[in-house]
Amino acid sequence: MKRLSRLRRHRAAAPLLLVFALFTIGTTFQVASAVNSEPTTVADRSATVEEGRQIFLKGCSSCHGINAEGGGIAPSLIGVGAASVDFQVGTGRMPMADMSVQAMRKTPLYNPEEVNALAMYVATLAPGPAIPGDEVLNYERDGSVADGGELFRTNCAMCHNFAAQGGALTQGKYAPTLMGVEPKHIYEALITGPQSMPVFSDKTITPAEKLSIIKWIKAAEAEPQLGGVALGRVGPVTEGLLVWTLGIGLLIGVAVWLAMKAR
Repeated sequence: MKRLSRLRRHRAAAPLLLVFALFTIGTTFQVASAVNSEPTTVADRSATVEEGRQIFLKGCSSCHGINAEGGGIAPSLIGVGAASVDFQVGTGRMPMADMSVQAMRKTPLYNPEEVNALAMYVATLAPGPAIPGDEVLNYERDGSVADGGELFRTNCAMCHNFAAQGGALTQGKYAPTLMGVEPKHIYEALITGPQSMPVFSDKTITPAEKLSIIKWIKAAEAEPQLGGVALGRVGPVTEGLLVWTLGIGLLIGVAVWLAMKAR
């Protein structure tokens, strides 16, 4: 013990401990990065971008043009950013056979790796919104349900319905339901404005407010149906129509039955 005490009081003890601590932290960080992070070398990124270019040429260029400059039936993709591609392709809206109708959410044609490669390729064409990472989408920690509900009713309810169930728009278009949509795709829709939806920049709705909207949507999605059948949760119009139809139908049936009995 005396020898250990003398070594601790030695002038070189503190610098050696500092060097050892820095070496340990650096080694741990390098190992964790090698295991958990995506490939970040120039060669890996170039290979991924080239893969995305090949996917684009095979599945997208017939409408969007060889250089993504757009055409008569599809818009230019220059400057839309990776977030727009991730939303459109990751939700199965693109590619689509008929560009004259509104794109619907469906099972994606490409797997997540192919979607990421395609998004990285489009991102190299011009600057645009990036795909939000997990550090941005921490809505459980940074969001507020109360604030999100107010923001949603102010900015979104006129199209998506006050309960986020979706609604009809003009010229045969519609705002889709937000139930079951991934938080990443909600955030991407807010910053890219797909189809009839406007773009909500960070000056219009801040990133923290966007997380609050997502948190409110997820809270509405998890809300139990205490009244039984939800009827689309679109309010008293549907409920009144159902009661009126059943009530009138029942009265007509009773009147017909009484008339037949009177004979």
